Amino acid sequence: MVFVRSTVFLVLSSLATIYFGSLGMLGFCVGAKPLTRHRWVTGWAPVMMWLTHHILGIRLRVIGQENIPAGPAVIISKHQSAWETFGLQAIFPPLAFILKRELLWIPFLGWGLASIRSIAIDRSAGKDALSQVVEQGRERLKEGLWVAVFPEGTRVAPGVRGRYRPGGAFLAKRAGVAAVPVAHNAGEFWRRQAFLKYPGEIVVSIGPSIEVKGIKAEEINRRSKEWIENEMTRLFPHHFRDGEQEQEEDDEKAD
Repeated sequence: MVFVRSTVFLVLSSLATIYFGSLGMLGFCVGAKPLTRHRWVTGWAPVMMWLTHHILGIRLRVIGQENIPAGPAVIISKHQSAWETFGLQAIFPPLAFILKRELLWIPFLGWGLASIRSIAIDRSAGKDALSQVVEQGRERLKEGLWVAVFPEGTRVAPGVRGRYRPGGAFLAKRAGVAAVPVAHNAGEFWRRQAFLKYPGEIVVSIGPSIEVKGIKAEEINRRSKEWIENEMTRLFPHHFRDGEQEQEEDDEKAD
């Protein structure tokens, strides 16, 4: 049954991605405004959520919705699967992602990501990449978009703790907006680079906003990591073993 469900989901989700990615390209061709293109393309997220729930049997439970700020902020989130690309959009609309630029080269999916004002960076650019994050991220926040950052840089398996890079914290500090830590267990049912998806309940926990006034970016990053990893251990203790050490993921792995 899992194989059948995963196959049906692959077909339907591919069709949805082609449709909404094409809308994004159409928006570019007709000169639609960026936020108009964003509205067109992000219709993909509720469709994917519906397919995930009704075809795959993956439910969603959100904890801590009262912690969501009234205005746009920087989301600093765990990254375990492709689910986050639409799941976070459903929780924090409208949303832009910080992602590696290679993803924009993927037909249809990349077109859609470009249309929703994603911030595509060259990871090999070092400090220049951080400058891109801050410059473009501040623009997106001023436009009224939330900005989602995956500080570990790539998808990590449940139970793995990656090194948290400070890009999201620097953006929050420079833009003067709150950082919102997010923990979840999406990788438990939607594994990295795996065809089969398993039914279950994805729990997304939203932490208290970290106000950036009066503290450095390094402290924002430290507090984000501390809250996320403590929450991961609290909610999903079965993924962690005593004495497990942090694992730094290779930036060059596929996202």
